Amino acid sequence: MEVNRLLLMDSSPLGRDGDSTKKIMYTVILTLLPALTVSVWMFGWNAVRVLALTSIFTVAVEALIARFVSYRIDFMDGSALLTGILLAMNVPANAPWWMLLVGALVAVVIGKQVFGGLGQNMFNPALVARVFLLISFPVEMTSWPLPGAVDGTTGATPLGLLKTEGLGALAGTHLTDLALGQVGGSLGEVSALALLLGALVLFYKKYITWEIPVTFIGTVFVIAAVFNGINPQTYAGPLFHIFTGGVFLGALYMATDMVTSPLTFKGKLLFGFGCGFFTMLIRLFGSFPEGVSFAILLMNAVVPLLDKYFPDKRFGMVKNG
Repeated sequence: MEVNRLLLMDSSPLGRDGDSTKKIMYTVILTLLPALTVSVWMFGWNAVRVLALTSIFTVAVEALIARFVSYRIDFMDGSALLTGILLAMNVPANAPWWMLLVGALVAVVIGKQVFGGLGQNMFNPALVARVFLLISFPVEMTSWPLPGAVDGTTGATPLGLLKTEGLGALAGTHLTDLALGQVGGSLGEVSALALLLGALVLFYKKYITWEIPVTFIGTVFVIAAVFNGINPQTYAGPLFHIFTGGVFLGALYMATDMVTSPLTFKGKLLFGFGCGFFTMLIRLFGSFPEGVSFAILLMNAVVPLLDKYFPDKRFGMVKNG
């Protein structure tokens, strides 16, 4: 009996190297250590608690699911652990344990396994969980502990102050504080420089390429510069916008997710541009002070179209005419 098999490949040519899913995942986790170290330094044991709980919850949920599904799930391949760490970096350091558990369930079940598991998900699982938590528990998700505060003092993020009180409320905020993370925010907003330091390893290993991060951050910079140039009394400058919120975390670690980002060169450029554009659209005119998560999820949805309509030149092909 003859069996016809259809082999579908997203890109070519194909090669072989020594990297595996597990190696890539744990390498990415290691590159997050500089930023995680800064977050622990800024927020103390609360940061350790959040990181530990989200990591345990996501791995445990995936291990439980593995007992009931027909396809194979390797819950120790690092992907669930990375999802848990990225989820921790998207929530406040004082987040209650039950909310972290809900986030882990949403990330693993809705963000990943309903699509068929690793490699099949359409959206970044950690960001699916973050947006769900933000919409469902807005009070808990917007009560930001201040760095170094030992009495549980909370305060607004710079973006929150800009949205609610205007540019004048940021008079005492310095760019060095923003770049080093000495402001309120999630664990992943603590230090743009620490995130960049870790991401340099990913660039060196070629796990990520420049197109998405550069166009993402560049688009945010240009749009912020245009509005600041038009009305500097109302709109913050471009350096403020790229160093605040989740721009660096999103551009370097979330938007570049191998599964949920485009494969083609032009697709990556458009993807990064879209992430930056929607981030600034929400920041400038939306009801939320931050737009990185929403922007990346919106662009995740159009990745198949970007790969289809903006393909790379096929290896060995000659243009007719």
